[in-house]
Amino acid sequence: MTPEQQQIRDLAREFAENEIRPFSAEWDEAHHFPREVVAKLGELGFLGMVLPEEYDGLGLDSATYLMALEEIARGDASVAVSMGVHNSLPTQMILANGTPGQKERWLKPMARGEVLGAFSLSEPDSGSDAAGMLAQARKVDGGWVLNGAKAWVTNGGFGDVVVTMLRTDTPDDRRGAKGIGAFIVPTNTEGYVVGRREEKMGQRASETVGIAFHEMFVPDDQLLGDPSQGFIYALKGLDAGRLGIAALAVGISQAALEHSLAYAAERRQFGKAIREFEGMQFKLANMATRIEAARALLHRAAAAKDAGEPVAKLAAMAKLFASEAAMYVTTEAVQVFGGYGYVREYPVEKLFRDAKVTEIYEGTSEIQKLVIARELYR
Repeated sequence: MTPEQQQIRDLAREFAENEIRPFSAEWDEAHHFPREVVAKLGELGFLGMVLPEEYDGLGLDSATYLMALEEIARGDASVAVSMGVHNSLPTQMILANGTPGQKERWLKPMARGEVLGAFSLSEPDSGSDAAGMLAQARKVDGGWVLNGAKAWVTNGGFGDVVVTMLRTDTPDDRRGAKGIGAFIVPTNTEGYVVGRREEKMGQRASETVGIAFHEMFVPDDQLLGDPSQGFIYALKGLDAGRLGIAALAVGISQAALEHSLAYAAERRQFGKAIREFEGMQFKLANMATRIEAARALLHRAAAAKDAGEPVAKLAAMAKLFASEAAMYVTTEAVQVFGGYGYVREYPVEKLFRDAKVTEIYEGTSEIQKLVIARELYR
C-alpha cells in the first residue's frame, strides 16, 4: 500500500471500530439502518471515493476504495452494502453515461453524502433473467411515464435517488435487451411507491424493499443516455458492483477470522487453549489462506479496472471466489465456537447469516460462472 492508501484504510478501520461494530448486533436485532452513519460516511468522503474531484469526489483508484469498503464491512456488512451500492452503481452509471447537466446536478450531492443513491434492475419475476423485465416507460411530450414494480432495492426506501431500468420499447415491438432505458428517479417523485421491507436472513439492518411506479412522470433530462442502452449500462455498472460485493465478502471473512483467533486463544479444553490442537490450527490456516487468496484476486481485478482493461471476467471471478470464501470461513468460524457459535450472543452467528447473500446478490454464483465461461471464449 502507498502511504495514502494506508491512511485511508486506517481511517476506515477506525470509523468501523468506533462508529459501526459496537452497534452492529443491535441494528441487526432491530432491523434498523442508521441513516446518521451514512451522513458521517459522506463527511469523510467515503460516498464519493471514486468520483472525480470536479464533482466533489476524492478521485481515488478502485483498489483504495475497495480497501476502505472491506474495513467498513468488517464492522458491519449492512452499512457496507449501502456504501457499496451508492459508490459503484448509481454514481458510476451517471458518471459514465450522463450529460454534463446530469452529472452536475446529481454527482456533487451524492459525493458529499447529501443524496444517497440506489439501483434497481430486478423485478419480482425477473432476477437472473433481468432482461425479461416488464416495467414500462411510455414516451410522452417532455418526458416519460413510468409504470411497474421492481424488487430487491437496497436503499430504495430511505435513499434519495434511484437509477432504475424500464422497458422503452412497446409491447407490440419488443427488442429484448436493446429495448430498455435507464432513468434517474428522485424518490420524492409523485407516483414513487415503496413496498414492504423484506424480512431477510442476514444483513438485516440493510433496507431491502420492493418499489413501484404508478403513472409517474419524469422529464427527458432524467433519462440516462440512449433509451435503448439502459440494460447495457447496467451490465457495465455491475462489474464495479461485483468488485464491491467481493470486498464486502472479504471484510465479513476477516471479521470471522479475527473472532475465531481470539476465541481459540481464550477457550480451554482438556487443560489447554483450543488453538494448540492441530485440528483447530488446520481450520484457522485454511480460513486465513482463503481470505488472502480472495483479497489478492479482488485487487488483481481492481488493478485491471484502473488500467482500463476489460474487467468482466476478473470481476466475476473475484465476486465468485470471495463470496464462496466468506461462506466457507463463516461456517468454519461457527464450528470454531462450537455451541456458542450457534447462538446470537456471539458474533459469528451473525457473520454466517450476513455471508450467505454475497453468493446471491449482484448475480448469483451460477451467473458468475456463466460470465466467466463466456469471457473465456471471447
